[in-house]
Amino acid sequence: MLKQKAEPTTAPPSSPRRMLHGACAPNRIEKTMTSSIETKPFHGIRVVATTSVRFDDVCARLREKMGTATVQQVVALAHSAATQAEYTQQVEDRFVGESGFMLFAEIDHGGWLPKFGINRRTVRWILGNPLIAVTMIRHDMTAGLFAPVELLITEAEDGHGATITYVRPSSQMVIADNPPLLAAATALDEKFDRLVTEAIAI
Repeated sequence: MLKQKAEPTTAPPSSPRRMLHGACAPNRIEKTMTSSIETKPFHGIRVVATTSVRFDDVCARLREKMGTATVQQVVALAHSAATQAEYTQQVEDRFVGESGFMLFAEIDHGGWLPKFGINRRTVRWILGNPLIAVTMIRHDMTAGLFAPVELLITEAEDGHGATITYVRPSSQMVIADNPPLLAAATALDEKFDRLVTEAIAI
């Protein structure tokens, strides 16, 4: 009987990745990419301040207490100022009003609502101050979600008087135990409340 001669076998070449092992393997740690979504309920406090002072007069009083600036101007100034002290001084000199705030933007809801049969003047204002915002953001970066602050000025239905509505900043920013943040946000609450109180005073 003829014996069949066995052919030598050759193992398939290993991939470069599999061949690297032991002392020859690169010391590399691959970081796993992850993502997640978390919900954090909080209790916002809405403040509603009503007055018989005319809508136009309320707006005028608020403007008198505030400076004006755009976010682009504030950022550009940060890039041009040589030091923190210089930036602080220029912000105060150029943009900050008597109240400590500056008006960044105005959204005129009353300009388009009449198309839908709602004939009441109402404006949403965005106001703030980077020198105030940093006192909170340094303690919690997420405080930047609510700085600058906002208010809504709405004319009374009968045209006599107005309402200012806003959410107290500390009730939005401080949702965990953070005493430094709470202190800074409470100081903002007081400044914001004072601005509104003066605007609606009889």
